[in-house]
Amino acid sequence: MKLKPVESISGISSKDFVRDYLSKGQPVLIKDFIRKDSPCWTKWNYEYFKQIAGNEKINVYGREEEGQQHAASPPIGQMTFAEYLDLIRKEPTELRLFLFNLMKIRPELKKDVLFNDVTGGKVLQWLPYMFFGGEGSATRNHFDIDMSHVFISQFQGAKRIWIFPNDQSELMYKLPYNFHGIVNLKTGNPEEYPGLKLLDGYEAVINPGDTLYMPAGWWHYIQYETEGYSISVRALPSSLSEKIKGARNLFITRHFDDTMRKLFKDRWYNYKIETALRRGERAVRKRVKN
Repeated sequence: MKLKPVESISGISSKDFVRDYLSKGQPVLIKDFIRKDSPCWTKWNYEYFKQIAGNEKINVYGREEEGQQHAASPPIGQMTFAEYLDLIRKEPTELRLFLFNLMKIRPELKKDVLFNDVTGGKVLQWLPYMFFGGEGSATRNHFDIDMSHVFISQFQGAKRIWIFPNDQSELMYKLPYNFHGIVNLKTGNPEEYPGLKLLDGYEAVINPGDTLYMPAGWWHYIQYETEGYSISVRALPSSLSEKIKGARNLFITRHFDDTMRKLFKDRWYNYKIETALRRGERAVRKRVKN
């Protein structure tokens, strides 16, 4: 596996960003996507979150390998938001929050984040999601179902993110009709899964104030170097083909997969595993031949 560092930029104009990065689907680390004068930098901390939403019941998620049959991993339990924040501050844990919309529960928080929208208005600022995780937790390798461009901004702690273009899906043993692979990129055995040796992507470590731009359809494997939280916002896909793929994924593919899983249970899952392995082997042969 090859991982190149992601380029860092700041002070870029919207015109230049759209031309050099968004239109080309080129990932980049933006140092000033969240404005320095945003109230969040002085207001937000765990005690503040506990004060305004600590009693909220939340779903917590664990190791995603345990939910391989699902398009999205199911939660493994519930606790209050305050209990979760105390936990991740106390010790490393694999427990994390997925698409926890604190800003929907407390919409006044949206006023605390001021964006330097380098896309010239394409970012859906009204639809932010917050992600919380403990030190040592990670998401499974996946790409987003709606094929949107993603801007993930770090506010507390650090994340290490590996990203790969969508045309390497078969090398990551993508499950048919799903949006994740069957192999853990960090612990998978390259001898058992030789496609891992041929992956060619990027690595970024994002700290508070950093924003990673991930182009539409790119795979990402996110590891929490420390406990912390981030916010992601999206921009709609650039091309018509990406828009069509996103709509198909949302309204057809995932529902078809759910139906087949309910009808055929393990037979359906085993078929997908076998297909992912077969396609991975084919992709390796093709790459080696070329």
